[in-house]
Amino acid sequence: MLLLIRREGFEQRYGGLRYLVRGGEPAGAREWVYDLHRDMGADPAGGWYFDWFGERVSSPVGHRVHTDGRAGVTDGSGVFLEIAPSVPALIESHALLDRFSGWERRTGAGTLAAARRLDGLTDVPEASGPTVRWRVSEDLAVQEFQLWAGPPPRPWRAWIWTRGEAARARLARTLARAAADRP
Repeated sequence: MLLLIRREGFEQRYGGLRYLVRGGEPAGAREWVYDLHRDMGADPAGGWYFDWFGERVSSPVGHRVHTDGRAGVTDGSGVFLEIAPSVPALIESHALLDRFSGWERRTGAGTLAAARRLDGLTDVPEASGPTVRWRVSEDLAVQEFQLWAGPPPRPWRAWIWTRGEAARARLARTLARAAADRP
């Protein structure tokens, strides 16, 4: 019964919601669609989930909402993988991605270590949870997140955005210190 109530509540609150998110991928904006999909099922770890369309791209994951409110995906294993503590937190995370889309984004080697060294940033609890963390300032933004697929433990990654020369220089110094500390 809880599954049906949560599914109906999702449809009433989010059904028909569509928006574009810039800044997450270099290829441009990605469309997100909040319409229900067909599948529902039991989470082997407990509770239930239902499918919704999610990101409109060819993807190896299906989007899910757990009856406890978490937003997640499945990589075909039938296991629910959390990507946000709630649907509103996922939407807030998308708003931040879009907000920083005009800034320079850094990904790849060393960014996670650098992200964890950057101080003076403000936590954004509305867009953060156990599998994603946002911190921002006037000229820096950091998103640390667990990958959406793969066997546990899912590895962490980071994206860092900078705006202006001072932020680029600060990030370069932090990346250099992080690289120097690696064994």
